[in-house]
Amino acid sequence: MTTPLRTGRTTGTCATAAAMAGTVFLLTGARPATFMVPLPPGGHLEVPVARYEHEGDAVRVTVVKDGGDDPDATHGCDIQAVVEINQNDTDIMVVLVEGGIGVGVATLPGLPVAVGQPAINPEPRRQIEAGVRHAAGPDFAGRVRVVVEVPDGERLAAKTMNPRLGIVGGISILGTQGIVKPYSHDSWKATVAEGLDVARALGLEHAVFTTGRRTERLYLDAFPHTPETAMIQAADFFEFSMDGAAQRGFIRVTWSLFFGKLVKQAQGLAYTHAKSHPVDFARLAELCVKAGCAPGLLPAIREANTARQVLDLLRADPALPALLALLTARAASAARAFSGGRCAVSYAVFDFDGQRLI
Repeated sequence: MTTPLRTGRTTGTCATAAAMAGTVFLLTGARPATFMVPLPPGGHLEVPVARYEHEGDAVRVTVVKDGGDDPDATHGCDIQAVVEINQNDTDIMVVLVEGGIGVGVATLPGLPVAVGQPAINPEPRRQIEAGVRHAAGPDFAGRVRVVVEVPDGERLAAKTMNPRLGIVGGISILGTQGIVKPYSHDSWKATVAEGLDVARALGLEHAVFTTGRRTERLYLDAFPHTPETAMIQAADFFEFSMDGAAQRGFIRVTWSLFFGKLVKQAQGLAYTHAKSHPVDFARLAELCVKAGCAPGLLPAIREANTARQVLDLLRADPALPALLALLTARAASAARAFSGGRCAVSYAVFDFDGQRLI
C-alpha cells in the first residue's frame, strides 16, 4: 500500500504563524507552541513555532518551513517575523507588512508586486494581515508592524527562478492556498506565468520556452544575443505555456527541447511528463514510415523503451532530417492550436548529447 505524500506549509503560512505569535507575545506575554493559521481559501492549519527572541521593544519569532514531501528549496529554512506594536498612535487597528533580510525586492515590472517593493505576494500579504488581526482580537486598537525575514534567503534564492524574474536579495513569500501539495504543478505554473508577465512588461514579443536548465543553456549557446528575460523554463506544461503566451500578446514563441519532448509535442500532448504521458512508439513508427525511414528499423522502433533509443537507431538513416521536419511541423501545429492560432512557433531541437538537430 502506497503511503500518502505529506503536505507542507507555504512561506506565507509560516510568516503568518510567526506574525501571529509575535502579536500574542507582545500583548499577553504568552508563548504558544502552535498557532491555527487562517488559510487563503478558508480553513486553518496548525503550525508549530520554533522560538521567540526579544529585540528591544519588539520580538523575533521563528517558524521552520516544512515543505512536506515536496522537493522545495526553502524546506527546513527559518521564516521569521519581527513584530512591534504601538498602541498610542491610532484608535483603529493598522497592520504594516514589510520585507527585511532575505526577502527579495522586485526590480522588474510585470510581477504581482510593484518595482521597489518586497516580494511578498498579495495573497500571503493578506494572509499575514488577517492572521495578525485575529491574534490581536477585535477590540485591539493600534499599529502592528511586521517585518518578514529569511536569514538564509539570499543564498536560497539562487536555487529559484527569482534572479531571472528580477527579484533580488532573497526569496519570495508565496502561497495562494497556504498549503504545499507534494509535486503540485501550481508553483511551476506560477513561475511560468510570472516569467511571461515580466517579459511582456519589458516589451518583449518573442518568448523562448525551454524544458529545463540544460535546454536553456544549449539555446543560449546557439543564440547568445537572446535576452535572458525572454527565457522561460516551461518544463512539461505545453498547453499552459502556449495559452499563457497568447493571452499576454506574444507574437512568436520558440521551443528549445530534446528529441523526446519534440516527439511528445508532436503527439499533441498538453502535458509531456514521462510518468503520465509516455511516448507513443507505434505512432512514432508510423511517422517514420511517412518520412521514408528504413523499413528494417520499424520493429525495433515499435518496441523501443525510450526516444533516445529511437534516435540512436536512426542516426545513420538518411531519412532522419525528413522525420525531424515532420515531427517539428506536427509539434508546431499543436502549439499554434494551444495558442488559439495567435502565436507563430519555431523550434530548436537538440540530441541528448547536446548537439543541435534543428
